[in-house]
Amino acid sequence: MSSQGLNADSNEENKDEKTLKVLLVHWVNHNKSHQENFLKWVDKAEEMGKDKTAQFIKKANEYIEKANEMLLEAKKHM
Repeated sequence: MSSQGLNADSNEENKDEKTLKVLLVHWVNHNKSHQENFLKWVDKAEEMGKDKTAQFIKKANEYIEKANEMLLEAKKHM
């Protein structure tokens, strides 16, 4: 392979790495916006007397928090 071919592959990997770093942060921020909305609906569900529904939404929120931790950990290993 020519040196140009190697450079092109290297540039593509570099571009993908930069993109992935940006995506990891974006995904965490995106998830946080959902979490804010989830917590609003926990309160509303409780006001409606839907305690079991609220409980499951809270649990979903916990899973999103765990996912965010994993995404941030992934970013540390970039």
